[in-house]
Amino acid sequence: MAAAAASGTAQTQFIVGNGRNPSFSNTPLIENLEPDQIVVPDKKGWRNLFAYMGPGFLVSIAYIDPGNFETDLQSGAQYKYGLLWIILVASCAALIIQSLAANLGVVTGKHLAEHCRAEYPRVPNFILWILAEIAIVACDIPEVIGTAFALNMLFKLPVWCGVLLTGLSTLILLALQQYGVRKLEFFIAFLVFTIAACFFVELGYAKPNASEVLNGLFVPQLKGNGATGLAISLLGAMVMPHNLFLHSALVLSRKIPRSVNGIKDACRFYMIESGFALMIAFLINISVISVTGAVCNSSNLNLDDQKNCQNLDLNKASFLLKNVLGSWSSKFFAIALLASGQSSTITGTYAGQYVMQGFLDLRLKPWIRNFLTRCLAIIPSLIVAIIGGSAGAGKLIIIASMILSFELPFALIPLLKFTSSKTKMGAYANSTLITATTWVIGSLIMGVNIYYLATSFIKLLLRSHLEVVGTVLCGILGFSGMLIYLAAIAYLVLRQNKEATHLLSLTEPGNLRMANELGDESVYSLPREDIVGMQLPQRRGAVDVL
Repeated sequence: MAAAAASGTAQTQFIVGNGRNPSFSNTPLIENLEPDQIVVPDKKGWRNLFAYMGPGFLVSIAYIDPGNFETDLQSGAQYKYGLLWIILVASCAALIIQSLAANLGVVTGKHLAEHCRAEYPRVPNFILWILAEIAIVACDIPEVIGTAFALNMLFKLPVWCGVLLTGLSTLILLALQQYGVRKLEFFIAFLVFTIAACFFVELGYAKPNASEVLNGLFVPQLKGNGATGLAISLLGAMVMPHNLFLHSALVLSRKIPRSVNGIKDACRFYMIESGFALMIAFLINISVISVTGAVCNSSNLNLDDQKNCQNLDLNKASFLLKNVLGSWSSKFFAIALLASGQSSTITGTYAGQYVMQGFLDLRLKPWIRNFLTRCLAIIPSLIVAIIGGSAGAGKLIIIASMILSFELPFALIPLLKFTSSKTKMGAYANSTLITATTWVIGSLIMGVNIYYLATSFIKLLLRSHLEVVGTVLCGILGFSGMLIYLAAIAYLVLRQNKEATHLLSLTEPGNLRMANELGDESVYSLPREDIVGMQLPQRRGAVDVL
């Protein structure tokens, strides 16, 4: 064993000792899988950055999906540029949080869902899985509706018909994965830049006031009725729970040098790569709000356009832009929306695969997994589209975004605790400054959610026309639910991590003896074949060395 380790790191790249499951399986989710490998050379220099480019763009899609566009449109229409600062704060928080998710995967070799299964008892683990699945469905609903709206704008298809067609579109795009994970990442990056180009063109048409945009970006304010609720929707649409599971898994597609410097370089380069991708997503969100704010506050709007601005959704935005900025503006918006919806469905499907595999160790074929998730998203979307039309579908997107915000603590708290734990991350655990910063961010998010939940429920009870007994009963049930929500958060915060993960660099001479003591069953290498393969068969080909 020691001789094999000393001869190189091709077979024994890092060691994991887990108290509960010391022989953690690295069996691919599809047998006889020969995935393309992305090998990062053990060399110093900025040229290595290109080898790490990719996962950040797949993750950034969640920040520019149709759910983001819906909340961005309503923010610009109702409050002009007043909520731009929420996008800035959320983007900065997202960069820190996504970097932690990437670090967890790089350092430990296991993604967040797998850590939850190893750490928590069966019942809490099952509940966390259910919540993660709800979050994925809540994320998928805006993608379904957004794609349906885009098809309506481009080809005049009814919204309900577009909702049905979205069930087939993902399977077609997933077929691209047979050409390798690297090419899929390039395709997603191309879609991101397509979305950016479309909205930057829109920005050139709208010509918002630059000083007002900067004021909204750097001066926090919450003015007007409903500003808090919309701010929570913006936050929920920006920082999504499923993205934390996704990012911690995607980084396992790289075969990195398992040396101290190799791991540090990987963490640093993934942060830079994520920062670049999220900066593009940030600019796109700023563009959407700025365009909408400029258009809806224009002095030459007719009565119909003014009514559209009062209750703006993705579908109405197309007609609004067409009337005010011209027909080409509407087409650009539709293309961007279609690219956003389709790319988001791909990443959402992968996130669902990793969540199910991590929490339950359950393996499903990708088309089955996608079919189940799509059915759960399509059924409510279809019902609302038929009964409520485009306006009802738009409201469903806002509700889905708020659900994501309320569910965020159940993915964020485990991530913060795991990455701050020396028993799991060793010398790569978060510093005191990072720990304090991330917990402040998490506490603010949870505090705003709880405040909005409590105040909204109280207002609902006061405005209800129920009898006194009914009001009291609803109050008891509602506040009991909030207490359960708080108790669940408190459990995750206060529970001490019990499962240790000892990570050793095999390039350090002193660690070779410990590698021999742990035994061969504890040793496996990066990249994780089940992550590289994305659960889909690959075309046979040579190994990619970048």
